[in-house]
Amino acid sequence: MSQSPPNPPAEDEPLYGGFSRFEVELEFVQSLANPFYLNHLASQKLLSDPAFIEYLKYLQYWNQPPYLRYLTYPGPTLKHLELLQQERFRQEIISPELVQVLASEGQKASIDWHREEKE
Repeated sequence: MSQSPPNPPAEDEPLYGGFSRFEVELEFVQSLANPFYLNHLASQKLLSDPAFIEYLKYLQYWNQPPYLRYLTYPGPTLKHLELLQQERFRQEIISPELVQVLASEGQKASIDWHREEKE
């Protein structure tokens, strides 16, 4: 994809369903933190679609400032975006076992983070 990353929304920017390109891409990339959503994408065969794979490559700009600061859950979002760059992961995320492992890891990380915050 030759498009450049969007800038945070400006007042005169065209809207897509009432949202700026920036907002649409932010919402989508954050949804990648959910392993059950990744499984859904795989079940819809999107993770084997070359155009979708290119889109996932393009979304890697979220790893960089200033975009990184807009992510609510940067850890799992960026981890899963990175894993989605690998063909093997895109094939294996259809497995309910892998989805459960990722979900459990996310829960554990959240619990650990809250414990550390209280200390």
